[in-house]
Amino acid sequence: MTGPNIQELQESARQIRRRLVRMSHDARAPHLGSALSCVELLLAAYTSSPDQSEARAFDQEDRVILSKGHGAATLYAVLAELGRFPEEWLSEYGRDGSRMPEQMAPGCLPGVELATGSLGHGLPVGAGMALASKIRKDSSKVTVILSDGECNEGSVWEAAMFASGQNLGSLTAIVDFNGWQATGRSESVLGLSPLAEKWKSFGWTTRVVDGHDLHGLTDALQNTDGDVNRPLAIVARTVKGRGVSFMEDDNNWHYRVPSEEELAAALAELETP
Repeated sequence: MTGPNIQELQESARQIRRRLVRMSHDARAPHLGSALSCVELLLAAYTSSPDQSEARAFDQEDRVILSKGHGAATLYAVLAELGRFPEEWLSEYGRDGSRMPEQMAPGCLPGVELATGSLGHGLPVGAGMALASKIRKDSSKVTVILSDGECNEGSVWEAAMFASGQNLGSLTAIVDFNGWQATGRSESVLGLSPLAEKWKSFGWTTRVVDGHDLHGLTDALQNTDGDVNRPLAIVARTVKGRGVSFMEDDNNWHYRVPSEEELAAALAELETP
């Protein structure tokens, strides 16, 4: 199978960002900066698998887990872009009783695997899924997208040790390293650096990429030159608020929602590639 069409994915990323700023505005929902930083990560995770077009049994499907649950809007928008459900459903985001709560509920929509609003749970669950796949001897893969701040959680490193110890080569972790946590710079909260070396020391094949470069992301996800028995960690350097100049690298957009004027300005910036 040929790889994904990068130009088409880049256009999808632009359209998804337009939807995200509108979803945040309409629902008065925060975490827009965090949502904008992981668009390419989710697109690449869903489209880089060589088995994407194959029809397989439910228990042999590839899984994608967004462990940074505060980026739920991005997961919803990507799933709609990929045709998992009608785009019109996105207007329900953040509304009482809707299928798209601000923090995910397991199975609330096709493709939503579990609730991840409490950080540190996605990788342990993903490791369990990868172990089940290994026991069944099927070909399914599990990709978990974490935030850099989430790597403060001890459960992440317990799962990392478990995954390497069990030789879970079907498991990939992508760290959305946008440099911010809720209250400040990630490096000033806990000493994350050298993050890539930490994953490597835990027995993972490790790569560092530009998290907005879909070419680099899809190449890294193929893992063609690594040990197929080792889990793969991709440290993806990203920009919080990516795509909107006045939101980029500004941690205020962890909490703020765009006004009418800011919505119009953001949509204007995202009008053309």
